[in-house]
Amino acid sequence: MNNERIYKLLFSSVYPLYIQKAEKKGRTKEEVDTVTKWLTGYSDEQLKAQIEKKADFETFFAEAPELNPNAVKITGVICGYRIEEIEEPLIQKIRYLDKLVDELAKGKTMEKILRT
Repeated sequence: MNNERIYKLLFSSVYPLYIQKAEKKGRTKEEVDTVTKWLTGYSDEQLKAQIEKKADFETFFAEAPELNPNAVKITGVICGYRIEEIEEPLIQKIRYLDKLVDELAKGKTMEKILRT
């Protein structure tokens, strides 16, 4: 899959998959929202608006109030790629979110996930 196709994926279509992945492992939608808002700076209302307007990933991250400065502490491998080595900024942000949801599903504590 090339980057342009990833950019145009609708966040609103991937978001339920994030929730489903977390819930299968005993986590909640609220926890998915917490990690998403931590990464992007969105409020509850802003996150809901992005979902309702069917924003693609490119728009979702372009309109994010502020990427959390601790996002650079998100490291490791997701989908076969080492996050800290991804050169394309938008792809790296998408993988940051993937990794946060993955850590949630793997049972990490919220404190560790949010790098506090």
